[in-house]
Amino acid sequence: MSSLTETPVAIRPAPAPATPATAQPAAPVAAYPWVRRLLRGIGAVATRVVALAALAVVWEVFPRLGLVDATFLPPLSDVLVAWWQLVQSGELLNHAQASLGRSLAGFGLAIVAAIPLGLLIGWYKPAATLLTPLLEVFRNTAALALLPVFVLILGLGETSKIAIICYACSWPILLNTVSGVRTVDPLLIKSARSLGLGPLRLFQKVVLPAAVPTIFTGIRLAGAYSILILIAAEMVGAKAGLGYLINYAQYNFAVPDMYAGIITISAIGLVVNQVLIITERRFSTWRTTN
Repeated sequence: MSSLTETPVAIRPAPAPATPATAQPAAPVAAYPWVRRLLRGIGAVATRVVALAALAVVWEVFPRLGLVDATFLPPLSDVLVAWWQLVQSGELLNHAQASLGRSLAGFGLAIVAAIPLGLLIGWYKPAATLLTPLLEVFRNTAALALLPVFVLILGLGETSKIAIICYACSWPILLNTVSGVRTVDPLLIKSARSLGLGPLRLFQKVVLPAAVPTIFTGIRLAGAYSILILIAAEMVGAKAGLGYLINYAQYNFAVPDMYAGIITISAIGLVVNQVLIITERRFSTWRTTN
């Protein structure tokens, strides 16, 4: 018999069990700036809606409960009914168009005149030395105090109303433009000069962009002034406009119509301010946002 030699079999170690892929942790919300901005915007809108809703409830409930005299402060529902009736009749639209035309005309003229003058005063010292005394005299004179002067010189027509709006809107734009130019970081100016930029290019590339936020602050203030001064101007010798509507409703004791005009003015002011904020963001895209 032949002996059979057994061939040893090599025993291979069992393969290690495959480890499951490590699950990637969910990215925190902070990793997505747009999510954070969206949540922040929703929170801000919700807060404003709650505040406005609370005001509306108080306005509606207090007159009905007799906590305030409904003759002088009618419930909000009555005011909204009067507002809708004015809209349907076309009266409110006509008054709003007249007011917006005057306000935008004076506001636009103020922007065109005040920004170049402010840039000149802020950047060119001889001009500042010459014009600063005059500016100090007129900036401390209230626009409404000069309304009779504008009426006497320019009459009761559209010219005097647009002129007083332009005068009132010019000061916040002018003063903020001067401040924006003068408060530019000196290191930016020195760095630009070290790179060989001339005075014109320095002003165009460094000073003007750095002053844009401050200039728009003045423009937003002027936007509010254009509405406030307009209402006072329309109460003197006007035949149309929201100020005329409010004054006429007061004299005729049409209190809901008066409040309807006030609500319309507030809504227009909010819209104008929001448009200016969006415009400022478009002109300030170079700024970093947190």
